[in-house]
Amino acid sequence: MSEFWDEEKATVEESTEAENDKKELETRDYEADPWAEGETASTAENAGGAETAEGTESAENAAAGEPVVDVYLANLEARPSETAKPKKRRSFLQKASLFLVSAILFGAIAGGVFVGVKAVNDHFSDKEESNQKVLEGKSETDDLPRGETGDYKLDTTGTVNDNTETGEDGESGSATAVDVSEIVESVMPSVVAINCYTQNSYTNPFFGGSSEDSSLVLAGSGSGIIIGQNDSEVLVVTNNHVIDGAAMISLEFVDGTTAEASVKGTEPSSDLAVVSVPFSSLSESTIASIRIARLGNSDDVKIGQMAIAIGNALGYGQSVTVGYISAKERQVTVDNVTYTLIQTDAAINPGNSGGALLNIKGEVIGINSVKYSDSSVEGMGFAIPISNIADLIEELSNREELSEDEYGFLGISNGKDITSEYANMLGISQGVYVRQIVEDSPAEEAGMFAGDIITKVDNTVITCMSDLQNFLSYTKAGTTVTITVQRMTQGEYREVELSVTLGHRPSDAK
Repeated sequence: MSEFWDEEKATVEESTEAENDKKELETRDYEADPWAEGETASTAENAGGAETAEGTESAENAAAGEPVVDVYLANLEARPSETAKPKKRRSFLQKASLFLVSAILFGAIAGGVFVGVKAVNDHFSDKEESNQKVLEGKSETDDLPRGETGDYKLDTTGTVNDNTETGEDGESGSATAVDVSEIVESVMPSVVAINCYTQNSYTNPFFGGSSEDSSLVLAGSGSGIIIGQNDSEVLVVTNNHVIDGAAMISLEFVDGTTAEASVKGTEPSSDLAVVSVPFSSLSESTIASIRIARLGNSDDVKIGQMAIAIGNALGYGQSVTVGYISAKERQVTVDNVTYTLIQTDAAINPGNSGGALLNIKGEVIGINSVKYSDSSVEGMGFAIPISNIADLIEELSNREELSEDEYGFLGISNGKDITSEYANMLGISQGVYVRQIVEDSPAEEAGMFAGDIITKVDNTVITCMSDLQNFLSYTKAGTTVTITVQRMTQGEYREVELSVTLGHRPSDAK
């Protein structure tokens, strides 16, 4: 009986142990797989003992009449399947949406890059094109502005001679421009070389003294700017000191041909002169090759802007120098006359006098003059502002050569020059001091008095008696002019304007 209970107890204990093994298998953490490499090694080490235990257990269960449980197969059934965690797959709609979003994003990025590259390219292309845009003048066949009498009228706005487009801001160039070849090529037909000749003089070895023959020798060189034309001639402006005292003036044009010029009018106090060449002296090819310069506004010039100087340097032919505007309204005194000039560091050498100082648009903003330069200082050149002398150039261009009998007569005598030195010392204006008025003269009739200082006649500045005499030599008798004088009133000089009709010179005044 005791044996029966012993067998039943053993059977219950085995069942309980098997049940515990099953629960352990069910609750095992399969992330650390017991059937991996460690399991294989453990099984191999305990193979003998396990087989013995299984054989004993199977025999005991068989003897008890109970079914044999294969623990190995039970463990395999309890092992999680390899497909316990299936990979999640995207649907067709999700794939299509992802592709569409990627395509849109790529297109936006590519489009943005293309637009950016194009904008940068257009920006620099516009700058390059703007630096190449230049202003051309007009040839002889172009129409010019004229007054009611048919006289040449100087175009100070530049609109008549403007054949080139510019930017909206009027600036076709920029501070970064370094290549001015296109500008120079356009303006060069408007600039001429001037060669002045005097009669050859020599000393007689037998009788002493100096003599002159009919031969001419080159006395000096300069430059000029073609500023207009009338019905019969081309007009060129230059410095007065370039052509002063010349027996013959020769102009050389851009095509290399030369022609003799005659003086149209001079203004020594402003260092300006206008000479002319008849169309009859020019060939058709020369007329077709030359251009009228386009005048700019020197009042709009800014310090630091680029400046281009063109002229017949040292008489070797036309040359170009480039620099910047160094100063405006620079006061320079030469020969007791004070000038207001543009200063530039573009080289202005002997022979450049009368040539053009240009802005980056190819417009003439000044007339170069080496007369005001100092050879001991480098990088300081000067030019007469074109806006200050536009009216005077127009007046000089319309002057006529008069016979002595046609000269105008004012009626002052013993005039005294008031130089800039005296003017500064005495605190008075520079001009001509009137010592005496001729009785019944146009000056007396106009109300001029002894002690007045004549400073201006029409647009001509008067600094000395030679300026006044020069003005009367090209102004016909009977012409009414406006004379500006400084008059002492209540202890100080005040400006007074007088309207004077010039008379004929009396025989004893000729």
